[in-house]
Amino acid sequence: APERRKRSSWNTFLQAHFESIAATDFFTVEIWTPGGLIRYWVLFVIDLPTRRIEVAGISEAPCGSWTEHAFRSLIDDFDGFLIGKRYLIHDRDPLFTTALDSLLRSAGVRAIRLPPRSPNLNAFAERFVRSIKEECLNRMIIFGEQRLRDVVDEYVEHYHLERPHQGIGNVLIQPSGALPCMDDPVACRNRLGGLLRSYQRIAA
Repeated sequence: APERRKRSSWNTFLQAHFESIAATDFFTVEIWTPGGLIRYWVLFVIDLPTRRIEVAGISEAPCGSWTEHAFRSLIDDFDGFLIGKRYLIHDRDPLFTTALDSLLRSAGVRAIRLPPRSPNLNAFAERFVRSIKEECLNRMIIFGEQRLRDVVDEYVEHYHLERPHQGIGNVLIQPSGALPCMDDPVACRNRLGGLLRSYQRIAA
C-alpha cells in the first residue's frame, strides 16, 4: 500500500483528532421586519466531541470582515470557545476568507476547507442546522431581529440543558443539579410558549 503514508481517509482523520476538532457553518432564517421579509444569517460553531454550540453572530448582510470579527472572541486566550482546538472545519463559503484562516492560524487553529458540494463531511454542523430548523425555526413566524436572537438563544439553551443527544450516549450536554431518584416528581419545562418541552425529575 504505497499511498498509505501519503494520505488517509476523512473518517480516519476525524477519529484520530476528534477531541481537537470544531466545525463552523452558517444557516439562514427569513424574518418579518417593518421593511418586509428579510433573510438573516446565523454563524455558529460546534465542538465535535461534546456537541456544544456557540452562536458567533447574526447578521442581515454578513461579509468577510464581519466573520473575522466574530471569530476574534472565539479564539480569545482566556475564555474563547476554540481554546484547546487544533482544527476548524468549514466549507468554501466566500465568507470564510483567507484572512480568517490566517487569524485562526495565529491562534494555533488550522482551518480545514472542505471540498465543494460535500455537506456530508460537515455532518455534525449540518445535523444541528436540521435540528434547530425542524424543532423550532420552521414552526415559528419571527418578527424582528431581536426576536430572532431571543429564539436562537432559547433554543441553544434548550439544546444544551434539556435535550438528550444520541451521538453522546443519549445524555444531556450540560446536565445541572443533583441526580434525582426514580421516586422524585416529574416536571415539564416549556420554552417559546410550549414549542420546546422537556421532562425531568426534580430532586427532592
